[in-house]
Amino acid sequence: MEPVLETAITESANVMLDRAVRTERKRLFDFIRRRVRSEEDAEDILQDVFFQLAATYTVTEPIEQLTAWLFKVARNKIIDWYRKRRPESLPQRNDGSETPLNVEDILFDPKETPDRVFARSMVWTDLADALDELPDEQREVFVMHELEGKSFKEIAEETGEPINTLLSRKHYAVLSLREQLQELYNEFDQL
Repeated sequence: MEPVLETAITESANVMLDRAVRTERKRLFDFIRRRVRSEEDAEDILQDVFFQLAATYTVTEPIEQLTAWLFKVARNKIIDWYRKRRPESLPQRNDGSETPLNVEDILFDPKETPDRVFARSMVWTDLADALDELPDEQREVFVMHELEGKSFKEIAEETGEPINTLLSRKHYAVLSLREQLQELYNEFDQL
């Protein structure tokens, strides 16, 4: 390739990448932040998303629906982030069985098979979509309690909301999530 043409292609790619970062950064960061434990983790994941964009994007083969692609990559990076933090083995109940105890245990089964990885990614994708449908207050309480492992007392101290209000919001979030994820549950139940 001629140096002038290569320079023009590189500059065009850089303009597109700069535009993508400026227009989608806040939305992507907010999307990621709602799903991870801290702003630092969200920022790291966001940087990974933009790094993958820079590594993948070429002018000769542009990404068709850039925003959708960015959010899909972000969702995958979040799944990877949680996968790295999965427990080594499932906690045991009092009866000695290895029955999963909470959402994280269910989603991070250490018995890795392609089917399990795919099923887990489906659950994360559907859960993320269902969480997006919740009112902000309900989503915040659910994420803080179930995904971040915070107690209601800690959440109350952090948000300034009464514990009973938080309990109510979580209750409504769970009801809504059950309804939204019923189809996925039925699919797994038929396997």
